Amino acid sequence: MSVHQNPNEMNAKYEFKNINKELVYWLERESLENNCRVEKKEWKSKYNSYVVYDYEPFCSEGFEINVTISSYDINYVNFLKFLFENKVKTIEFLKGCLTA
Repeated sequence: MSVHQNPNEMNAKYEFKNINKELVYWLERESLENNCRVEKKEWKSKYNSYVVYDYEPFCSEGFEINVTISSYDINYVNFLKFLFENKVKTIEFLKGCLTA
């Protein structure tokens, strides 16, 4: 007996939380290059938990950006997490070099 999977179904998902606004475009581009898809992008208010937008609000101050990425294979998602974490660490390291 074989199990057939719907090719339109993505079975590996990960939510990147509180992303810097400047990294959203980079994450979307890298996800497409690494066989992943952006399932959901949302702006959640830091002050009111019931305020959630699926588009960038006019004034995006006070919002955190969450992006959900999915793929057919968990390895693609894990690789994208690895790239993102290293990019954030590199940016923090370079900012530290500037202030030193």
